[in-house]
Amino acid sequence: MRTVLGTLIFVGTLVTIMVRPYRISEAVAASIGAAAMLITGLVSLADAAHVLSRQLNVYGFFLGLMTISTIADQAGIFTSLASRAGQWAKGSARRLLVGVFAVGAGITAFLSNDATALILTPAVYALVTRLRLPVLPYMFACTFIADTASFLLPVSNPINILFLDGLGGDLGTFLRALLLPALLCIAINLGAFLFVFRSDLRRGYRLDDLPPADPPDRSFFRWTSATLAGSAVAFVTASYFQQPVAFVALGGAVLLLVAAALHGQLNCSRLRHDISWSLFVFISGMFLVVRGIENLGLTREFGSVLIALAGRSPLRASLLTAVGSATGANLINNVPMALVMISALRPMGAAVSLPRGLTYAAVLGCDLGPNLTTVGSLATILWVLILRRKGLEVSSFQYFKLGIVLVPAMLVAGSALIWLRW
Repeated sequence: MRTVLGTLIFVGTLVTIMVRPYRISEAVAASIGAAAMLITGLVSLADAAHVLSRQLNVYGFFLGLMTISTIADQAGIFTSLASRAGQWAKGSARRLLVGVFAVGAGITAFLSNDATALILTPAVYALVTRLRLPVLPYMFACTFIADTASFLLPVSNPINILFLDGLGGDLGTFLRALLLPALLCIAINLGAFLFVFRSDLRRGYRLDDLPPADPPDRSFFRWTSATLAGSAVAFVTASYFQQPVAFVALGGAVLLLVAAALHGQLNCSRLRHDISWSLFVFISGMFLVVRGIENLGLTREFGSVLIALAGRSPLRASLLTAVGSATGANLINNVPMALVMISALRPMGAAVSLPRGLTYAAVLGCDLGPNLTTVGSLATILWVLILRRKGLEVSSFQYFKLGIVLVPAMLVAGSALIWLRW
């Protein structure tokens, strides 16, 4: 009965997140599921406190990163980057798309995919509408590169931090496993976009129509740029020495808050609005919901089934894990899917070869899979909301038509490279 009850709570929580009846938010659905796990005794209060206390690195990383992104946007960093991409393109719509991919990959690598979706999207939208270019190719570029580049570095996606915290690993191993797959997937993504949108990209624009690249407060801009560069180096260094990245994110956030206050640019109201507080509620609730089924042994059974299906073939194991993780991310969002995969793979950590390859195949699937639907990742959900506020509606079917062309090819290519590494 406990197993049936735990399964019902887990499935009910995921269905509510996916369907959102009565417009119930993801945070509320996760909270209800967590409360049900506690009330039924599937997760004790002591166990819940232990689970949540172990995630302080994740919470600090989220908070620091969202603060950094908001203040960097206030400083004009992203608007300036978009404008400079327009100058580099020299009037070519095709080159401008390449520039958006490059800027998006850079922002994603060091500030996460959520920052790319949240801040680069409106900056690029303002740029292309000013230049009177077709909007959709560039809007799709912002969200696709946010997820495609999200496994370049551990800090490129909060999901990566969850995996490293839950299953272990260092920067060197992460890069050996995922850097080449990430670069290959970015190349596949860009090549496919240049082909799919080739008719829209034949147009040009006048360089005189570009907005000025210089920010209104150059001193604040330079301070922010230097802090971002220092934070990027610190992120890589902390990952290399396996130190908590939360300290880097929070330290960078404090430096930018001080700089904003000294330059008269601190907007507390905007800061409170731009930080997604409900995200902390959502991931906390999902930690406890997944803990409930983990206590029942269901995730361990899932991992055993995965190994059984893979048999003795590492390639099959890599493909199954990546495709399964990607499918699950699109069904239930990549945050809960990452937690399920971590819980399923953790018991197999004593073995050496296969589980480590499976770990990075799971990262690949959870990071890349959300390019298939509009509900697969928080970054894509944010992107949809931003476009709606701009009066631009992108249907789930439009997104799926583009994603189904790209995602399977990228999953196969990435999985094959992970297999070759192991």
